[in-house]
Amino acid sequence: MSPRPAVPEGARTAGEAEGASMNQAARATVGPALRTLFAGQARAFALGAALAVLTVAMGIGLLGLSGWFITATALAGLQAATAIVFDVFMPSAGIRLLALGRTFSRYGERIVTHDATLGLLARLREQLFRGWAQRAPARALALRPARLLFRLTADIDALEALYLRLLVPALSSLGAALLAGVLVGVHSPWLGLALALWLSVTGCAVTLWLARRAARPSARRAIALEALRARTADLVAGQTELLMAGRLQAQRQAIAAADARIARTDEQLNRLEARAVFMQGAAGAVTLAAMVLAAGWLVGEVQVGAPVAALCILVALAAGEPFAALRRGALEAGRTALALRRLAPALGATHEDNSLAAPAEGAAVRIEAAEVRHPGASQAALPALSLRIGPGERVALVGPSGAGKSTLLALVAGEIAAARGSVQALPASWLTQRIDLFEDSLRDNLRVAAPAADDATLRAALDDAGLGADVAALRAQLDTPLGEGGLGLSGGQARRLALARLFLHARPLWLLDEATEALDAPTANDLLARLRVRAAGHTLLIATHLRREAALADRLLRIDHGRVVQDLRRGTPEFEAALSALRPD
Repeated sequence: MSPRPAVPEGARTAGEAEGASMNQAARATVGPALRTLFAGQARAFALGAALAVLTVAMGIGLLGLSGWFITATALAGLQAATAIVFDVFMPSAGIRLLALGRTFSRYGERIVTHDATLGLLARLREQLFRGWAQRAPARALALRPARLLFRLTADIDALEALYLRLLVPALSSLGAALLAGVLVGVHSPWLGLALALWLSVTGCAVTLWLARRAARPSARRAIALEALRARTADLVAGQTELLMAGRLQAQRQAIAAADARIARTDEQLNRLEARAVFMQGAAGAVTLAAMVLAAGWLVGEVQVGAPVAALCILVALAAGEPFAALRRGALEAGRTALALRRLAPALGATHEDNSLAAPAEGAAVRIEAAEVRHPGASQAALPALSLRIGPGERVALVGPSGAGKSTLLALVAGEIAAARGSVQALPASWLTQRIDLFEDSLRDNLRVAAPAADDATLRAALDDAGLGADVAALRAQLDTPLGEGGLGLSGGQARRLALARLFLHARPLWLLDEATEALDAPTANDLLARLRVRAAGHTLLIATHLRREAALADRLLRIDHGRVVQDLRRGTPEFEAALSALRPD
């Protein structure tokens, strides 16, 4: 782990620099990314928006009809003759219908919109995983795991505001303004038109003002929150390293600085929201006062009656309420835009095919003048390397550290691409030095290699790897949960579990990268003996500096500076001499 240095107050973090340096190419991908967001679920999104508009319309109708009914009933009750003939059943039935319809439409709208949004977020996470599984993105993100976690959580979650808190409320608000204008315009066209325009202009103006003013602090808050989480994770995971390096206090100061930036942006956003609430309240007060005056004038001119005047006033009052729901979306618009720009390249990217072409019959691996150069390196890791391995051969790559052994395995596995030359290989399984185990059951950790395997197949693989007895002794056996990183297993047990995965993964080519490193000699020798038995019919390519691992091979390739400098066969004195020169157990 490499701790981050403290960032002085007022200095720009890497995340802020990232947000400030969004290039034109990233912005150009936003359009295709938006189309990707709504592709495949357009009907669900449209239905959810329609139900939201219907809910608002029923709410306006309910309030207006209730006001009309109460006023008309009061006026009818002033005289016995009108009270007797006044029809209370139709208006009351309409009120009940609108109340029930509003409840059901609200329920349906919540189900449809949230289901569509959650489905969208799940689809985006899957798409991002697939995109980041490609060679270049995977290597880049492996260096910044905190960034990967933030993209999959906070950035994806921020996109829900685009539909739930911006598009749906905007359509509902404009629909409410239009409906209010129509209802009032039936009785006074000029007043209905003025009301619709006033509500639309004031509502949109306040929302746009808030979104524009809140864009920068909202984005800064997201960036500061990412820095806070990353630095806190570094502090928790690397306390020992930070203490030994004398950077523990500096890391604490960096966390405090990020927290202070979040507090400042929260204060700015709260002030902006308070101003927006005041402006919307003032606009609502002006709307109400104007409608009261206009309705009074219409009553005085005997153009409408008092019940209709009450309906117009209450409809105007209710039509302004949906614009308040846009405030939260406007406050988060900057964060949403930042997340969209960050994710747009991955959403619009086409997935490359990492699989290698199969070699001609009679070969398991065929490499012709392949050159591999790591980013930023002045020299090629593999300069014009050529190699041929036949089916069923067991080949060990030996040589000093940094000679290119692991790079060659990555090339054959398809994890890196050759800049020049050609690489052909059979489908491969790669047992790397690092064992990735997940916080899940033993069964699901095994099924990473064979999702359709039944318990009998899993137990057979565990037995072949020498872990069957240990698992059988556990109370929950295959259902035994593992902690983070495989917590609950010893180093030897974790390596045996990885070996069982290798056995389950039906690939003809096995790549082993120092498979028994850091294991005691008895455990390592037992693992290698089991591997030797199960390797029958498979091609093995082993990168090692240990004699016990190289003893599996019938052919030794000495690698130096990315070149094959020796190709030795078992049974020759040179092979035995090279094997004896390797590090013993």
